[in-house]
Amino acid sequence: MKAITIHQPWATLIVLGEKRFETRGWSTRYRGPIAIHAAKKVDKEICQQEPFLSVLAAHGYTANTLPTGSVVATANLIGCHSVTATKPCRAALAGWGYVEGNELAFGWYDVGRYAWEMTDVKQIDPVSAKGQQGLWNWGGERDGSIASDKDM
Repeated sequence: MKAITIHQPWATLIVLGEKRFETRGWSTRYRGPIAIHAAKKVDKEICQQEPFLSVLAAHGYTANTLPTGSVVATANLIGCHSVTATKPCRAALAGWGYVEGNELAFGWYDVGRYAWEMTDVKQIDPVSAKGQQGLWNWGGERDGSIASDKDM
């Protein structure tokens, strides 16, 4: 299965259904099942800011309790939309519409970036794995021995 490593708290926000789009500086043609890997890095500063603080707290999380270094969910990557316009209160995604509210706050929606659309997110018991940049192959290994595949 393809996998993507995402820093915390953003990986957990996807798992909780609070974040539908993962924003990236690069596009992908890949569509299909994808594993969500929570990186070892936690942005503790952003976890103390709104709306991150309230949303995480509503689900019982703090910066110190977020899972790290593990695959935490699977999802279905159904689209990759370019960001075509950004205003303080919303961003336009090609072929999709507008992103607003917490979704906007939880991403980096500068023009020229991409919003990877994920559905059918299913939380799993964390499986320890070593993350990588780009898309990579994960087969459920607990030791992180995986093959890299960035340019899909």
